Amino acid sequence: VQLVESQGGFVQPGDSLRVSCTASGRTFSGDAMGWFRRAPGREREFVAAISWRRFRLYADSVKNRFTISRDSANTVSLQMDNLKPEDTAVYYCVGSTGSSASRNDKDYVYWGQGTQVTVSS
Repeated sequence: VQLVESQGGFVQPGDSLRVSCTASGRTFSGDAMGWFRRAPGREREFVAAISWRRFRLYADSVKNRFTISRDSANTVSLQMDNLKPEDTAVYYCVGSTGSSASRNDKDYVYWGQGTQVTVSS
């Protein structure tokens, strides 16, 4: 099973960026998917998740700025608006074997390699 994120980018504060993830090797139909991130010198943290039924969870730090969407059974996207320097991190796509969205990284079995997002002026 592979989860492959699209290329991130280098943007300025206030800019928008969209990253996507496509899974292969199994279907995620019925399962939740999501995003985590790891900033330099910090622990990995939850960003957003979406259940199979499109229930969405967000970290407080990104709520009302980021939007997670499920484009297909095996594709999930993260629209990031009004980006801040503190959003700089490697973003990881994740896939679960359960249908419910979760903030707990232990609920996600499949992980992508990550894509770098840098927000700086």
